[in-house]
Amino acid sequence: MAVKIRLARHGAKKRPYYRVIVADSRCPRDGRFIEEVGRYNPCVSPALLSLNDERLDYWMSCGAQPTDTVARLIKSHKGE
Repeated sequence: MAVKIRLARHGAKKRPYYRVIVADSRCPRDGRFIEEVGRYNPCVSPALLSLNDERLDYWMSCGAQPTDTVARLIKSHKGE
């Protein structure tokens, strides 16, 4: 089982917001997930990003791999 940290899309048509989730890589994008570790809303200015750093570090230490987009968001969040 490969565990990924990725985005799950929610919100209305053309008004998306995303949940940062930990999920099995075989599950669908908006399907079953293990844990929600943050939220990302690109539609507001400036974009809203909230992450639970403690849980994110835990899952990464367990071997969960972030997707490219989530890795970029984590990097920008830690740079603040």
